[in-house]
Amino acid sequence: MHLNKISLFNYKNFSEANFDFDHKINCFVGKNGIGKTNVLDAIYHLAYGKSYFNPLAVQNIKHGEEFFVIDAELEKNDRTEQIVCSLKKGQKKVLKRNGKAYDKFSDHIGFIPLVIISPADRDLIIEGSETRRKFMDNVISQLDSTYLHQLIQYQKVIVQRNALLKYFALNHTFDNDTLSIYNEQLNNFGQSIFEKRKEFIEQFIPIFNTHHQAITGSEETVQLVYESHLFEKDLLTLLQENINKDRALHYTSVGTHKDDLSFEIDSYPIKKFGSQGQQKSFLIALKLAQFEFLKKQSGVKPLLLFDDIFDKLDESRVAKIVEMVNSETFGQLFISDTHAERTEAIVKSTHQSYKIFNLG
Repeated sequence: MHLNKISLFNYKNFSEANFDFDHKINCFVGKNGIGKTNVLDAIYHLAYGKSYFNPLAVQNIKHGEEFFVIDAELEKNDRTEQIVCSLKKGQKKVLKRNGKAYDKFSDHIGFIPLVIISPADRDLIIEGSETRRKFMDNVISQLDSTYLHQLIQYQKVIVQRNALLKYFALNHTFDNDTLSIYNEQLNNFGQSIFEKRKEFIEQFIPIFNTHHQAITGSEETVQLVYESHLFEKDLLTLLQENINKDRALHYTSVGTHKDDLSFEIDSYPIKKFGSQGQQKSFLIALKLAQFEFLKKQSGVKPLLLFDDIFDKLDESRVAKIVEMVNSETFGQLFISDTHAERTEAIVKSTHQSYKIFNLG
């Protein structure tokens, strides 16, 4: 699979821009603020129907304009596909494949497998559990549409159950029968989500460990630990046991929406006990493992986006990435960098075909 070309209209800082891509390596170079990362984000937008960096869709429209359009052509399974993502102010975002609009964006997830490695990934370490849950969900959802559907349904039931708990509190009332309906639904979706996350982590950890050892070449012991209330008891029991707490808080305090993925070094949280270099290695290993996991499971090499990471890597880590490019581990690469000369030197050393887009 590879992206042939992309056209941007009123997307972020671009009024209009067209890019024809090399099937292997594509580099966007130029000063900070020129729009290098925005091109990568447009590619991400095609895969997920949303921005990696800005969750507020309307803020991706160029300032002073009314709409944006991302129009791309890609090759997959010997077929040419056209994907268009557009948004007009005051209207719903539209995602089309070959001229036909998706009813649900979730039907598109997984069609363009993609992994991005960016300085923004540090949020996975420093932010709360929701960021790490989203990482797990992102990987599993690209391969399992049933999982994504269950996740969406689970979230809907959580919203409904929380609204009911607030209603009880405001009206000084309680109806266990109605609550039990939501508990049953949460249990059905939640148990399935838990089992799939557990299975994913079991398969993912060995891949992650291999990449981490290859990147660091060190004896450091790192761990990914899946944490969930459901290791203790089934969700139905947990919901019943915590009803008084939930009534006091006016929201659902237990369930898979509280799961976490703990990042550890020598059994201590890497957030507190890992150096910046150790955290960086951990995150790159995590994302390269995501790439390999998706490739293994789908049989397709995902698009791989490197956003401004050469600035943050020492020469040995860059050399490791070059080695992987040469081994045909990766498919099509998209790289942003502030230093044109550095980028050219790195991509030349791969002996692969490449294009450099100088954005000025």
